[in-house]
Amino acid sequence: MRAVVQDRYGDTGEVLRAAEIARPEPGEGEVLVRVQAAGVDRGVWHLMAGKPYAARLAFGLRAPRNPVRGMEFAGVIEAVGSGGTGLHPGDEVFGVGAGSFAEYLVAPATTVAPKPERSTFVQAAAAPVSASTALQAVRDHGRVTAGQKVLVIGASGGVGSFAVQIAKAFGAEVTGVSSAAKVDFVHSLGADAVVDYTTADITDSGERYDVVLAIGGDAPVRRLRKVLTPHGTLVIVGGEGGGRWLGIGRQLRAALLSPFVGQKLGFFVNRGNTADLVVLAELIESGRVIPAVDRTFPLAEAAAAVDFMAAGRPRGKVVVEVSR
Repeated sequence: MRAVVQDRYGDTGEVLRAAEIARPEPGEGEVLVRVQAAGVDRGVWHLMAGKPYAARLAFGLRAPRNPVRGMEFAGVIEAVGSGGTGLHPGDEVFGVGAGSFAEYLVAPATTVAPKPERSTFVQAAAAPVSASTALQAVRDHGRVTAGQKVLVIGASGGVGSFAVQIAKAFGAEVTGVSSAAKVDFVHSLGADAVVDYTTADITDSGERYDVVLAIGGDAPVRRLRKVLTPHGTLVIVGGEGGGRWLGIGRQLRAALLSPFVGQKLGFFVNRGNTADLVVLAELIESGRVIPAVDRTFPLAEAAAAVDFMAAGRPRGKVVVEVSR
């Protein structure tokens, strides 16, 4: 099968190459999916670059143990392993599984769900990692409720574009933070207000928020606390700006400070699961969440897709069309 693989770590898509490799076979509790489209999330870059360096202890010291990149996908089930997964060949699905930049991948049935009927494969592929991260940030860690004021920093990116919509679906008043070029895009997602970080500091207005989702940028914790209400919640999403070695310096500082202040400060690691994918499918089916796809690339240009995402250019998500 065709796939995009890497033999060494590197900061740019130059380390990725097209290859013909053996098609995988599903084991117990797994499904084999014929991939139609694969989302490009920030985690793809981290695995490609091998940063933070501590991650190499889990994924491979010199190169990733699984050479095929990509984590989120949408496609059609080709075969089902033993163990009663509840899924069947021919089912259209979306989910999370290592190696989605390929014509086929094997994924645990516990991270796969039926694709939303109203979405295309491209739209569905944009959601599994980024939208589930946004859902967990809003629902589980921010505990957003109707009427609360929510600030989304990095509102125009993959996770941020979903976080704005999900927070709105939960009844919150949402302010997004983005560059000037993306202000209109963030408004189109449903944000009640948008702050252009190139011309204004988020602390200038005097506004205070019940929940701050720090998805983009590397603003220090002390600055983020200034825009929180006295008992507000800060959720740091992702490891940007956290250093090359551990990648979570800012997150650890927030977690260590949290017990000593009135505000709740913390971070989390996304755990992909079928239950969250089902919730996301319902939100997409209802029209309350619409995956925003900026651009698609064919499988042969997956390296360019990763570079485009890593440069911070997209409005929403980038998707690789494997079947194109």
